[in-house]
Amino acid sequence: MKKTIWIVVVIGVLAAIKLLFISPNDENEKKSSGKQGFHQENSVTVYIVKPQQLSNNVSATGTLIANEEAILTPEISGKVVFLNMKEGKKVSKGELLVKINDTEYRAQLSKIELQIKINEEKLNRQKQLLSIKGISQEDFDITLNMYNSSKADLEFINAQIAKTEIRAPFSGIIGLRYISEGSYVSPTSRIASIQQLNPIKIDFSIPEKYVEIVKVGDIIQFNVEGSNIKHNARVYAIEPKVDLNTRTLQLRAIAENNNNLLPGSFAKIDLPLAKIENALMIPTEAIIPVLKGKTVFAYRNGKAEQIKVETGIRTDTKIQIVSGLQIGDSIITTGIMQLRNGSPVKVISIDKNNK
Repeated sequence: MKKTIWIVVVIGVLAAIKLLFISPNDENEKKSSGKQGFHQENSVTVYIVKPQQLSNNVSATGTLIANEEAILTPEISGKVVFLNMKEGKKVSKGELLVKINDTEYRAQLSKIELQIKINEEKLNRQKQLLSIKGISQEDFDITLNMYNSSKADLEFINAQIAKTEIRAPFSGIIGLRYISEGSYVSPTSRIASIQQLNPIKIDFSIPEKYVEIVKVGDIIQFNVEGSNIKHNARVYAIEPKVDLNTRTLQLRAIAENNNNLLPGSFAKIDLPLAKIENALMIPTEAIIPVLKGKTVFAYRNGKAEQIKVETGIRTDTKIQIVSGLQIGDSIITTGIMQLRNGSPVKVISIDKNNK
């Protein structure tokens, strides 16, 4: 019992000694430190709101296609006796590219021409005899039919001879060829492709909600994969119906091709729908989503003021403010997650997007 009392007395003495050595300044420093922590200024970057032109664009993807394209195939079977096509080279419309052996057709042509000559002479004689009733009308008609038949044979054989020649259907560039001189070809044989690359076309589609906005003649911008170069193209055709599966509208545009753009390339397309003058734009990182909308922090009189805003069109880096801000407002773009309404702040820089 005495031992327990002794321990309690010792603890009491030690506590009294500790209180004697505590400086009143230490307490003041703690309180002061707490106050300073509450009022500590946050260093921030601001964006100054100013009016600027805003283009409301629809982004889409598409594919480049040749202005004209054809797969060259023969209409008849035979041996290739002449080949005038260099892969990757330009050819002109009507230029002879392939000649198929026409010896047999030429022989038939000579025979038919001779038969026509014989039938024509016989017809002329019988005309005279018919005029003096030296022959019957029936005999004359038989000769006339023979003459007309031989003329029809002449047209047919000339058409067959024409099919032994393959000419360029339009000016363009020859692709890879799949035959050589001396090859035997048939209507199922693929000889080569020919493509007209200037101008070049772009196929793309947009959501059906923009059907009433897009018109023939609208100018679009596009760039191909791996390049940031922007090219202009003009919409010249619109599919007259919406695709039931994708609910999109198919469009086709045409562009000058002076930069070796290739058919089949993937294209990223910007289709401008409207231009808004004096739009108020701020960086997207300044927006704070809240339960019932969006807010931003504005720098006012050394403090951060939280303001509710209504937003509109979004671009890659900025967003339109429809209501809530005015020209000249300074919007905080950094450290916003550490701020509260009324937090003291210090502006250290202007946002790099303030151009």
